[in-house]
Amino acid sequence: MTSENHATIKADSAMVMSPTGSTSQAAPLSPSTSKPIQELPDELVQAGWSKCWSKRESRPYYFNRFTNQSLWEMPVLGQHDVISDPLGLNAAPVSGEAMSDAGLGNGQRKRHPSEDAQAGPNSFKRPKVEIPVTPTTPTVPISPSTPGVKPWVNTTDDKQGASSVPAPAPYRPSVVYWDLDVQTNAVIRERAPADHLPPHPEIELQRAQLTTKLRQHYHELCSQREGIEPPRESFNRWLLERKVVDKGLDPLLPSECDPVISTSMFREIMNDIPIRLSRIKYKEEARKLLFKYAEAAKKMIDSRNATPESRKVVKWNVEDTMNWLRRDHSASKEDYMDRLEHLRKQCGPHVASVAKDSVEGICSKIYHISAEYVRRIRQVHLTLLKDCNISVDGTEPKEVQDRLVYCYPVRLSIPSPPQPRVELHFENDVACLRYKGEMVKVNRGHFSKLELLYRYSCIDDTRFEKFLSRVWCLIKRYQVLFGSGVNEGSGLQGALPVPVFEALNKQFGVTFECFASPLNCYFKQFCSAFPDIDGFFGSRGPFLSFSPASGSFEANPPFCEEFMDAMVTHFEDLLERSSEPLSFIIFVPEWRDPPTPALTRMEASRFRRHQMMVPAFEHEYRSGSQHICKREEIYYKSVHGTAVIFLQNDAGFSKWEPTTERIQEFLSAYKVYGRSLPSPGPSSTSTGDKDSKPVQEQSSATSQDNSSPVDKTAPDTTNI
Repeated sequence: MTSENHATIKADSAMVMSPTGSTSQAAPLSPSTSKPIQELPDELVQAGWSKCWSKRESRPYYFNRFTNQSLWEMPVLGQHDVISDPLGLNAAPVSGEAMSDAGLGNGQRKRHPSEDAQAGPNSFKRPKVEIPVTPTTPTVPISPSTPGVKPWVNTTDDKQGASSVPAPAPYRPSVVYWDLDVQTNAVIRERAPADHLPPHPEIELQRAQLTTKLRQHYHELCSQREGIEPPRESFNRWLLERKVVDKGLDPLLPSECDPVISTSMFREIMNDIPIRLSRIKYKEEARKLLFKYAEAAKKMIDSRNATPESRKVVKWNVEDTMNWLRRDHSASKEDYMDRLEHLRKQCGPHVASVAKDSVEGICSKIYHISAEYVRRIRQVHLTLLKDCNISVDGTEPKEVQDRLVYCYPVRLSIPSPPQPRVELHFENDVACLRYKGEMVKVNRGHFSKLELLYRYSCIDDTRFEKFLSRVWCLIKRYQVLFGSGVNEGSGLQGALPVPVFEALNKQFGVTFECFASPLNCYFKQFCSAFPDIDGFFGSRGPFLSFSPASGSFEANPPFCEEFMDAMVTHFEDLLERSSEPLSFIIFVPEWRDPPTPALTRMEASRFRRHQMMVPAFEHEYRSGSQHICKREEIYYKSVHGTAVIFLQNDAGFSKWEPTTERIQEFLSAYKVYGRSLPSPGPSSTSTGDKDSKPVQEQSSATSQDNSSPVDKTAPDTTNI
């Protein structure tokens, strides 16, 4: 490859590639050049195009600084180039009838009811399912690069200010963790648009600030009243647990809950009183922990309004423990831990009784502050809509037909107000979106994914004018939900590995995720926590308010006990009501000491068709921070066993029966990323490492206790 001198409009000396493939040095174009250079249209200059002169070929060519693309002919905005635009997202829209089927892009086409009516060996008479008229995906492709449209503003360099240039050509990620081509088989009754207030960056910024302030209040209350740090991620689980009972109007913060005292927050704080217990590896650590617990218990009893009997019991046990520590220097780690467990049993009830009122006060205080913040946020939100002449109370509910339709994203009944400017620039493979100095980041692969989901799901923004502001609101919302700590909250949005999703779809017809988000979903149809913002990216709303009549679903809930228990109640209600094929494949932690109510109820359910357990450290999950973390950090080993349970009604069992062959194919999907797992079966034994545990299975009539206990209270337990 030779090196030549070229003339270019750019004043810098960047290396460029001529259309012939040779690497050339670009030099400023001189006015005295013998060949006249025609000025480029402003649209091409803003898109990154410049006109260069090749001395070797003695002819001009065109170079794009954003995509490194070189052309001999003058480029045309909107043309489809297979190199710079492999997905065809920049292509001009086609005309005629071809638009109806080809319009969804990326291999998508509208589903026809007849496609699912083909008879099979286990076919059923399917209900009449229609394609809804109003709540459908648009048939015309909505490309952010449609000719003549400038969907967002991109700032290429912070030092240059906000220069208006279109976004670079669509980015094609090298590794894809989703399949948006899978069509849904989930059928629901048509529903009216939701009355959530439409998102706006100004409101989202205020919500983020107040939520951060609420976290600080929680930290201060735990420190001042109980002398402890807040239990790890207990605030995040409080948000989830409150959503089970909350009837308030804010998508994130609770405001109308009964009871006011959160059982989740109360339990987690009480577990850390008088001190937080952690995993112990060495003998000296166990000795120090026993000493600290004894001192803390005595101090709490002395400083609180305890009964004489409680004071007597605690002081006697503490003195006995201190004497034992002074005289026994040959004790092992196990001896110290046994003594600590004995002390907890003797003193724990008395310590809890004196701390109960104080801990309930913390829970109540946090809830009432949250309710006040919700009132404040809603008032500002209503004022903003009023200033935009958008009426909230005057919106009449839209009539819907009582018919079955394939599930579709959440629609809002209240029009969206004009959106403010959100700046976008790219730093290597990271998209940075900034609003009023607040920056959120997402890698380019997931930014491209959000672009596709928005194109498939959003019907009120055909020109992508509100796309960037909604992406900013989306990422900010989940950033606030996660928390600001290192790796905090990432377990709340973890996901199954891609091969497992592929096996679920192929073997059991799974096309829908019950608990996901636009950032971590594998299918384009899913339920998520925030319908007001996630609906623009394909969400069907919160699962606890989603009522499918048929379909095959994957459920991987956040590991909050109250939330999982409510999930099981919803599963059984849906399976009881529907006579159409309905199947749920649930992934929950194998917590046995003690077992969670959700796991116990599913094992005793009459809809349970099959159950198996994948041992700890022998399978992996995708991080909830996959949209921003490094590629090598996306997958992590599960530190606890995972129970996989099939809940199906009779029709669902006949259509998606968990046969031995299907289960074998499903389990083999874990081998792609993790250590090879043995074949399924109650009598299977490990053929590899003798210390490894086999995958344990249960059919609907087998014994329920199938694994060794896993301590669910152990720290650093990562959620799926």
